[in-house]
Amino acid sequence: MSDADLIEPSWPAPPRVHAAFTLRTGGVSAPPFDSLNVGSHVGDAPEAVLENRRRIRAQLRLPAEPAWLEQVHGTHVVDLDAAASDAPADAAITRRVERVCVMQVADCMPVLFAARDGSAVGAAHAGWRGLAAGVLEATVGKLGLQPAQLLAWLGPAIGREHFEVGDEVRAAFIAGDVQAASAFEANGRGRWQCDLSALARGRLAAMGVSAVSGGAWCTFADAARFFSFRRDGPCGRMAALIWLQ
Repeated sequence: MSDADLIEPSWPAPPRVHAAFTLRTGGVSAPPFDSLNVGSHVGDAPEAVLENRRRIRAQLRLPAEPAWLEQVHGTHVVDLDAAASDAPADAAITRRVERVCVMQVADCMPVLFAARDGSAVGAAHAGWRGLAAGVLEATVGKLGLQPAQLLAWLGPAIGREHFEVGDEVRAAFIAGDVQAASAFEANGRGRWQCDLSALARGRLAAMGVSAVSGGAWCTFADAARFFSFRRDGPCGRMAALIWLQ
């Protein structure tokens, strides 16, 4: 893989904070996981996944192997500086240089966090279920910093034009925040087009996290660069990584 196989966040993070989002290109996996699949749970050949992960670590010069989590669309946050745990989790934080937070996605929105002073970083897996359940709030809480001291970056995810949902999804959000209704647009099939980016920004703003970047990419619309489960069914996973150096 090369720099062309990555997106580097454009955000005002301090110099010791490093982050990247991998694209689907630059790896060794065969279709339908072609080619830089990082997911070991999707049916890809294990040796291909290991090689793809090795390439990412080498390209980014990571200080350690990323903490690959079992993600379940929940709200549990792992502190990578604490005792090791193999429990399922959908977010991770660290304050140490020898830890790498990573989220695997293929339509769900990865959200990266960094302290303005470079003291801590975190990453969250924000599909609609986790977002509605409070995974961003849980991550900010685990970081233990004032929200105004945090920066957030929204990575590639499925865009509103392609993310059709039912009444139950809309209800899950507006039950706790009536303003979330603005992130849903009725379509001609009696369902809703859902804007994950708007929902994430609304949740962050409600907590006081105002410095939010990213959120402009649609995984469904760009098959050349992104995996999309909603578009393709079985497919690979991309990685959103953040670490300190």
